[in-house]
Amino acid sequence: MSAGGPGQSDRDPADRDPAEVAAERAAGQPTDVWEVLSSARAIRRFSDEPVSDEVIQRCLQAATWAPSGGNFQAWRFVILRSPEVRAVVGKAAAMALDVIEGVYKMRRPEPHENDRKARSDRATYEFHDRGGEFTSVLFATENFPSASDLLLGGSIFPAMQNFLLAARAQGLGACPTSWASYGGEPLLREAVGMPDNWLLAGHVVVGWPRGRHGPVRRRPLSEVVYTDRWGDDVPTYKFKKEQASPGD
Repeated sequence: MSAGGPGQSDRDPADRDPAEVAAERAAGQPTDVWEVLSSARAIRRFSDEPVSDEVIQRCLQAATWAPSGGNFQAWRFVILRSPEVRAVVGKAAAMALDVIEGVYKMRRPEPHENDRKARSDRATYEFHDRGGEFTSVLFATENFPSASDLLLGGSIFPAMQNFLLAARAQGLGACPTSWASYGGEPLLREAVGMPDNWLLAGHVVVGWPRGRHGPVRRRPLSEVVYTDRWGDDVPTYKFKKEQASPGD
């Protein structure tokens, strides 16, 4: 801190230049690609601090560096910021919550519950309850009749991953959601005026995290990697109460 008053980092971020704040945050984040990859957890708890256009644009720039079939770059990204569109996002989040409660055997934890599943469920409920408060991004890819949806996904999902990694590298929290699936898709398509010949591939919420990044928890390679021939399978889904959660 300087003798004349508060240091730059002591000032409210809302009172500072967004580019300056973003650069300062990025300076404190990992630059090693392996550390970024291994600590890019899904973040579901966010502060009220807004995410600047500069930070979002850096994430989207990284998204456009992803592989693209034929280099067609047939992708579009829609930033959802206005109160009107965020209200629609909130409705889509509520619809998704109705579905995932059953999938993950979720219920709202009691205040005294503090085991790992209770903490995970509490964060998930807060995330969906506040769905209309956050900045988020829709990811779309043009629908070519000659290709399957899965094949077309190969030219948009790498862009989503680049976006997530760029968010992590800047200290930003991000979480892919299912809000553009289930009943939320037609609501979001109508809200942004998405043409019928574009596939709504995904939706990612971004914000400054309340909490920390990584490390991610993943199965060991021995359970998921085979050589030359399919091996002994390990159950993909485990619905035991202490294990089931929306994941990291």
